[in-house]
Amino acid sequence: MSSFSKKRDSFNEINITPLTDIFLVLLIIMMVIAPLLDQQGLNLAVPSEHEAQKQEKEFKIITVNVSKEGEYDLDGKSFAGEDLIAGIKEAYKTKTDGLMIKADGESTHGAIVKVMDAAQQAGVQNISVMER
Repeated sequence: MSSFSKKRDSFNEINITPLTDIFLVLLIIMMVIAPLLDQQGLNLAVPSEHEAQKQEKEFKIITVNVSKEGEYDLDGKSFAGEDLIAGIKEAYKTKTDGLMIKADGESTHGAIVKVMDAAQQAGVQNISVMER
């Protein structure tokens, strides 16, 4: 039994070579993958007010105004959030060129996204966003 205890006592250091190898492999993997993760989000082309007015005259575009209180005004008619999809569907029958969201500078992101979701559900393909 004494030989067993001597072998056990002699093994008192931890070999960190395999751990170092693993960290180096992980570092190389991260260095290779990191440039691939540089993805861009949604590209929005925000027109100026002059360009927006020009587009409204040339094209048949639905206009939705979003106030800072989260109220929606669709081509001069006020809509609640629940009725927005039906209103956009009805307007899209005659104005098929797209939808222009004119948001107040202090309106919430959620209110604008709600209009975008409603437009997508109504089948609108082209959506523009501008600050009024």
